Amino acid sequence: MFSRLKRVLVESYVGVVALGYTLAQCILQFVGLFTTPFQAWYTRVQYSGSMLAQMPHSDQWVSESLMALLRVLLLLLFWYLLLHWLYFSPVKKDAAAPATNPQ
Repeated sequence: MFSRLKRVLVESYVGVVALGYTLAQCILQFVGLFTTPFQAWYTRVQYSGSMLAQMPHSDQWVSESLMALLRVLLLLLFWYLLLHWLYFSPVKKDAAAPATNPQ
């Protein structure tokens, strides 16, 4: 069952699109890892007006960053496993199809 699914994904290029989308999500999450704390800080500053009173707590910032890093690593692991499964091992050809005779 998985061999047929693999063959369909490789031959119809759906696997390449899935790999590209997964890698793009990984890159976006990685960029978000650095921009989200600054965005949260800027939003707090805009609503409160006082920069010193609304500095984010360090433990909250660290826990949010660790969760975002875990998300990036899991996406990257999923991307690599999908890449390895689809393209690092050869696709088995269907044995039921007769071979063409050049004569």
